Amino acid sequence: MRSLPARSFSRTFAALAGLALVSAQPVLAADDDAPKGPAVTVLKAAKSCFSDIVEATGSIIAREETSVRPERPGLKVTEVLAEAGETTTAGQVLARLALPEGGTLQVTAPVAGVIATSTAQIGNPASAKGEALFTIVARSEYDLVGLVATNDVRKLAVNQPTTVRIAGAGDIEGKVRRIGPTVEPNIQQGMVYIGISSQKRLLLNASGRALIKTGQSCNVAVPLTSVQYSSAGTVVQVIRRNRVETKRVETGLMSGGNIEVRDGLAEGDIVVARAGALLREGDPVRPVMASADAAK
Repeated sequence: MRSLPARSFSRTFAALAGLALVSAQPVLAADDDAPKGPAVTVLKAAKSCFSDIVEATGSIIAREETSVRPERPGLKVTEVLAEAGETTTAGQVLARLALPEGGTLQVTAPVAGVIATSTAQIGNPASAKGEALFTIVARSEYDLVGLVATNDVRKLAVNQPTTVRIAGAGDIEGKVRRIGPTVEPNIQQGMVYIGISSQKRLLLNASGRALIKTGQSCNVAVPLTSVQYSSAGTVVQVIRRNRVETKRVETGLMSGGNIEVRDGLAEGDIVVARAGALLREGDPVRPVMASADAAK
């Protein structure tokens, strides 16, 4: 076997020793983007549509009320065939009256609708000039006469869809029928007439509240808990590269715990679900995406 020169052997040994030393050192992977800091619940900003709702409070009146009386005097009620609260059709017999000369006279409903009141009782007198035997809400049409804040009157328009909430009657759909031309000077509120139809009896003068849909706006939406109000304005905290960034936003309509963001956020931005003073600009965090149920 041929032997290496002493100098060559020394160089070879040094090289092998250096390689072994390098191989023995642990390999450290630098990852500046690895999550650090506290865990923070986040969600993606998503598009949503919001209805612009104007509220009006007031009372229920009959849009048209028809009084029912006999055409001649000196009659007496002999039979009552309808009661207050019942729905009637045009021409339906409501009562029978005794004629002085004998025979009977039938009192019929001149219009279809809901009987609002009745004074007809057997044996009572009835005449053309006396108290009405029946009053009928013509065609079962009512109005909610409501008051609206002056700033909201300009948003109103005829035929806007409305939900009317009446105690004891639930929600009834309606439409804006007429808008008052003036403002009550003492309270600075305008008047609006909401037309509603109901086959069941509504109590006249009952209080009600109308929710008038005056428009719709579709934009990025976030939970109300994501928004902070401070001296610097309205802000939302977003997460970029696992660090907190504070963005000033312009907000709009609210609905169901969410708020419209008209400017300052883009769809898909990662937003802190519950913003707070503990998170500051530039803080490292570990974002945890909220579940679908939690996001709602």
